[in-house]
Amino acid sequence: MTTAQDDLKAPAGVPTAPERTGPRGARLGNQLAAFGSAVWRPLIVLAVIGLVWWFVTAREMVERYLVPTPGSVFEVMWEDRSMLAEHTYVTLYETVIGFLLAALIGIASAVLIVYSKTAERSLYPIILFAQVIPKIAIAPILIVWFGTGLSPKIILAVLIAFFPVVVSGVAGLRDTDPELLDLSATMGASRWSVFVKVRFPGALPQLMAGLKVAVTLAVVGAVVGEFVGASEGLGYILLLASGNLNSALLFADLILMSAIGVLLFVVVEVAESLLIPWHASRREGTSVTMATT
Repeated sequence: MTTAQDDLKAPAGVPTAPERTGPRGARLGNQLAAFGSAVWRPLIVLAVIGLVWWFVTAREMVERYLVPTPGSVFEVMWEDRSMLAEHTYVTLYETVIGFLLAALIGIASAVLIVYSKTAERSLYPIILFAQVIPKIAIAPILIVWFGTGLSPKIILAVLIAFFPVVVSGVAGLRDTDPELLDLSATMGASRWSVFVKVRFPGALPQLMAGLKVAVTLAVVGAVVGEFVGASEGLGYILLLASGNLNSALLFADLILMSAIGVLLFVVVEVAESLLIPWHASRREGTSVTMATT
């Protein structure tokens, strides 16, 4: 004889509440596992490049002051670790602040351009014109205006990272399914509700792609600013190493710059996996992980 509680039980094959929340809670773990399964191929490529590098320097095919040995590079990184850590922190700080400002201003500009024809006709040509100007030419002006502190480097990082955020944001917001917009209007949804629940979530895939490009460009902007006028940062160390023909320190500096870019790219990649797990690219990554386990 069945009771009322038995009647309320889920039919066979239908997951219960804990079972439904379980995969959702393991989503980050699946994404990280997918990332780990994809890392070994680049690591093999890097190992091959390292072996070639070691072979060339061990055979003295090039002069040591031009291409140092891998051992000398890592020796410099260890001996000067405190100094390099301080300058790496400066460049990382400039890059992160510049990227966040570029993302905030870029998304706001994209929304304004999509929702206002006047803003589109007024701002879009100016944004394109500003992007065409070489940023290395703007850096001396920023140094004159704001001095040699952190501000010019952050502004330059914003200027370089701003454009891909705007372009991807505009493309994503305009790519909304017209049938969804018509359905939302039929149901009496406000413009704000349509933006929050339809337009912006639908724009996230393209927007996140633009953010991944922007975060790597922000590193370039910060380093370019340090080239022109700075007393700290990896760009400043690069100039010193180049002037002193210290190729080992120069290579170590380049490795740290690349590490910053890769680290920030991975952070945005993880954020993408959390924000848009429903997107096709995310589902494919999860399914590959589940298939390999």
